[in-house]
Amino acid sequence: MADTTIKVDPAVRDRLQELARERGMSMRDFVAELAGATPTKEELRKQYEETRAYVEELLGRPYTEEDERAGEKLWADLEAGRIGEVQ
Repeated sequence: MADTTIKVDPAVRDRLQELARERGMSMRDFVAELAGATPTKEELRKQYEETRAYVEELLGRPYTEEDERAGEKLWADLEAGRIGEVQ
C-alpha cells in the first residue's frame, strides 16, 4: 500500500498522535481505524432502512412517528435514571 500525506494543523496532528499512543497504535493504524469506523451518509441511510425494516417485521406493522417519539422518550427516561439502570 502506498503512503500519502494529509496536511493538518499541528494541534490536530498532536491530538491524533496522543490518541494513537493511548491505544498502543501507530498514527497510521489509528487514522485507518477511525476512517473505517466512521460511516458515510449512504452507509447510515442503508443502516437506517435495514433497521427500520427489522423493527417493522418485529412490530408486524409500519414504524410510525409515534413509535419514534416513544423510543426517544424511553431513551431520555433511561438516561435520566427514571427507568432501570444505564451502564
